[in-house]
Amino acid sequence: MELQKMNGHSKEESFDGLEAINAEREEFLPHKTDSKKESQFTDFEGKTSFGMSVFNLSNAIMGSGILGLAFAMSNTGIILFIILLIFIAILSAYSIHLLLKSAGVVGIRAYEQLGNRAFGAPGKMLAAVIITVHNIGAMSSYLFIVKSELPLVIQAFLGKTENTGEWFLNGNYLIIIVSTGIILPLALMKQLGYLGYTSGFSLSCMVFFLISVIYKKFNIPCPPPDYHNTSHTHTAVADDFCEAKMFTINSQATYTIPILAFAFVCHPEVLPIYTELREANRNRMQKVANISIVAMFVMYLLTAIFGYLTFFGAVESELLHTYNRVNPLDALILCVRLAVLVAVTLTVPVVLFPIRRAVQQILFPDKPFHWARHILIAFSLIFLVNQLVIFVPSIRDIFGIIGATSAPSLIFILPGIFYIRIVPEEMEPMLSRKKIQAACFAALGFIFMIMSLSFIIIDWVTGESRSGGGH
Repeated sequence: MELQKMNGHSKEESFDGLEAINAEREEFLPHKTDSKKESQFTDFEGKTSFGMSVFNLSNAIMGSGILGLAFAMSNTGIILFIILLIFIAILSAYSIHLLLKSAGVVGIRAYEQLGNRAFGAPGKMLAAVIITVHNIGAMSSYLFIVKSELPLVIQAFLGKTENTGEWFLNGNYLIIIVSTGIILPLALMKQLGYLGYTSGFSLSCMVFFLISVIYKKFNIPCPPPDYHNTSHTHTAVADDFCEAKMFTINSQATYTIPILAFAFVCHPEVLPIYTELREANRNRMQKVANISIVAMFVMYLLTAIFGYLTFFGAVESELLHTYNRVNPLDALILCVRLAVLVAVTLTVPVVLFPIRRAVQQILFPDKPFHWARHILIAFSLIFLVNQLVIFVPSIRDIFGIIGATSAPSLIFILPGIFYIRIVPEEMEPMLSRKKIQAACFAALGFIFMIMSLSFIIIDWVTGESRSGGGH
């Protein structure tokens, strides 16, 4: 059987590494085929092409945290930032490797079923709750961006310097319109693979954002024209202000690691995408993950470098706000802000799919697909997130705590402990190198969690908000 082959000691068993992407020779765009292949898993026979899967996973990785990476680089210097970014990208790929190896043993590609195999019903419930809470937090953060930024974009396109109170400048109305007109129809798709096209368009919007950041590097002088009006005046007198720092440490440098770690969170979406991948096996899905991670690594790195080299020490925790400070009515930046809004809006349906699957695994584990249930869960989730964004003023603080606990759990802790519990000792003894690595990986997650919670508590105590953004 294919499962026995996957669980044995074959060349697929080792971690493929980032260089494995060069070996991918499969078709990229989807095409129809009449050939029938036996399903390699017990849950679903996927039909989504390799390319659409890459688009969906890349879109899941891409988050609002990209806007805070230039700020993170300003606090570490270019060299240290690149080292940390490489380190986090490799850890993320390794984490996905652990998930895929565990899924091969279980024979079903659902995060909740991994929890069930590892710790029974409590493990299944824990995984479902963490995925649900984390992704609701991610959806809320995306819609919060729409609520705050879309009125400003519309206002600027109309040439208004201030909000004059019209209904179309009210963020609460706008997120309801966006949710019902764009997000809900996409969330009603039966399969996640269908969102590959919207994910591709979302990524193209972020490529436009990157191109604009690179272009602006050569069109904004240093220091910026209004630099004397900012809070950074005390450093403006430094002769070397417009020189890039290769390596530096300051009081805010410790925020960089959580920012980077959360920027690669895509793990709730990995197994649903794996489920729908055509001709699925662990090696093929690992290549999907590696390509997605490398693509986002390049985009993150270029955004951070050129954003930092534009403003140096004057860069703010949200990069678009820094451009807005230079010229609020800059036409290119307005288009960029609109592109970012489109990108985060089209990401919401991708993030919603794992939540719906988690809800179905808990409430309806043995029920076949039913359109009424499918639609009701999607509508309820979008309605809940809209209520949170509209009526909870401190939503970022609430989900700051949730993100600080759920993100390390999804990236490090759960993949590590699931791997240790699920992979049988006949295959890998408890004191084998691979299981010791998985245990250290889970321990690293607890360290990340303690660090993140400590930073949030410090922010609350000092009354500041210095973090550069999350996923």
